[in-house]
Amino acid sequence: MGTASRACFYCLLTVLSLGGAACAQNTSQTIRHHKVEVPGPFPPELTAAENAIQKNDYATAEPLLNQVVTADPANFQAWFDLGFVENKLNKPQESIAAYRKSVAAKPDVFESNLNLGVMLARTGQPDAEQFLRAATVLKPAANVEEGQARAWTALADLVAKDHPEQAIDAYRRAASLQPKDASLHSAQGFLLEKENRFADAEEQYRQALAIDPASSEALTGLANIYTRGQRFADAAGVLRKLAAAHPAEAGPHLQLGRVLAAMQQTQEAASEFEAALKLAPDNTAAQRELAELHIAGGEFAQAEQQYRALLAASPNDAELHHGLGVTLLKQRKFADAQQEFLAAVKLKPDFGAAYGDLAVAAVENKNYALAIKAADARARFLPEIPVSYFLRATAYDHLRDYKQASQNYHKFLDVANGQYPDQEWQARHRLIAIEPKK
Repeated sequence: MGTASRACFYCLLTVLSLGGAACAQNTSQTIRHHKVEVPGPFPPELTAAENAIQKNDYATAEPLLNQVVTADPANFQAWFDLGFVENKLNKPQESIAAYRKSVAAKPDVFESNLNLGVMLARTGQPDAEQFLRAATVLKPAANVEEGQARAWTALADLVAKDHPEQAIDAYRRAASLQPKDASLHSAQGFLLEKENRFADAEEQYRQALAIDPASSEALTGLANIYTRGQRFADAAGVLRKLAAAHPAEAGPHLQLGRVLAAMQQTQEAASEFEAALKLAPDNTAAQRELAELHIAGGEFAQAEQQYRALLAASPNDAELHHGLGVTLLKQRKFADAQQEFLAAVKLKPDFGAAYGDLAVAAVENKNYALAIKAADARARFLPEIPVSYFLRATAYDHLRDYKQASQNYHKFLDVANGQYPDQEWQARHRLIAIEPKK
């Protein structure tokens, strides 16, 4: 039996708003039943119990096994069977107790050590590692290499969080025993990636893909590595394969859109976000990012439509009001933009960027007093920039407060450094006009 998937759909990715946070391993070994030949007489109740187990009739098997262990507390096979049955009956503590009895009666049985270790790991008990390590050096009664690989994999799953190097080694040992199991290479790649060993992680993901070219874990891992290394073209290629392999999943389209946006392929990125939203129409993060892409692509009407739809669902979201205000500002709808910026700073009084945009809209609306107030508010939360001084200067100039205008023109010229030639020319000529002759 193959191991369970080692990594979830990676939360999809951890860079470029990818989130990132990496998800934890989420594996679980299957508790298996195995009949061990017991020397001496085989109680008829044990025979009947094992026949019931073969029929998945665990309720019948349980009392029969209890009879056997009551009569013979050293019968390790009966304890093993009882541990299996109690687990199937959703009695984990009783299952663990029975497996402990089985191991105590005969410590050198692979299957009872493995199942006990798995049950202890599943319930978060500290001695799980002891029994899983014991299983790795014992010989299974059948399917030896598969059994040993299961033991190493269970141990790796257990220690991955606190001892990643040990887990990587355990997955490597499991992979050597099960060379056709792609997930074991992906598991190593996942941990190596978390350790920032990207070249080693890439090699493991590539080995996984050599075994299973459609491996979601390996494709996702490679996309992560390429994105984090700003190898965006490589990441895009992998994500296209992932999207093709999982046509019903929004995640690959969403991540591909982010990578294409980083490559400044705005139209293609927007298409991927739209594809993601067809599959996951309630994904507000994708809706926001699509609106931002529309702005970046100069599609302000589409961005406005997107923001208005988002605000209909979240009317008290300051970021959304700000985004809508920006789209309106770009469309020269200055009065409407001003109202959106005012709504944004009312909802979020420390929203420095919104104050800056409010100052711009207010100047365009000839509301110079509001422009100065907004520029001053921005300065409380963000460092001053040349444009702020120029905006403030022109607002004071229009209000005929030439002293304040002059001061701000000078501050602008002190920091502009030739970056704003038109405004610098205007500032110098206004200073000639408004400063008193000496």
